Amino acid sequence: MLLNEFRVVTRVCVNLTAALVLLACASVATPAPAPVSAQHGETIVYLVRHAEKSTENPANPDLSALGFVRADSLGSQLRDAGIDVIITTHLKRTIETAAPLAKRRRITPEVVPVIGTTAEHVDSVVVAVRRHAGSRILIVGHSNTIGRIAEALGAPHIGDLCDNEYANLIILSIHRSSPVGYLIDSYGPPDPPGDGSCTPLASRKAAH
Repeated sequence: MLLNEFRVVTRVCVNLTAALVLLACASVATPAPAPVSAQHGETIVYLVRHAEKSTENPANPDLSALGFVRADSLGSQLRDAGIDVIITTHLKRTIETAAPLAKRRRITPEVVPVIGTTAEHVDSVVVAVRRHAGSRILIVGHSNTIGRIAEALGAPHIGDLCDNEYANLIILSIHRSSPVGYLIDSYGPPDPPGDGSCTPLASRKAAH
């Protein structure tokens, strides 16, 4: 009788242990929840021009001291924005602008080189964005590409940025079933006054 009871208890313990092991394995195998943006089919795109550049090595300059300050500011401002994709060009000033945020988020930026015409580059960046649908994306570009990329993604006409403009932060909310949401924010130190030959982006938007 005691032997039979021992066998029953042993069988229950073995079955319970097996069940706990299976439960633990199932917990490990369960994928992490999808990002909120992916669940809702919404892509959020942040676009900035590279920060201020040095006057040395004109072909491919590093950032200036002020540029590195602005890059750090971008990293701080977007640290909780859920950025999971960063797109830059092959030029150092865009890579260095993205570097603080990339380090914070542990992201390796996707480099889309400026090759061929500006229109071809814009098309390549748009393809990269579409490939990451449902993500939070930072794009670091140039004064003559950021506006065109935003327009190609569905924003209203923006045009090129003025030479003295670095503080603009363009934010797009892209959803399949509704028009693209469009906002102009800013980051880092304010831009210095221009020479009057170019209307700043914020003033252009306010005029419409």
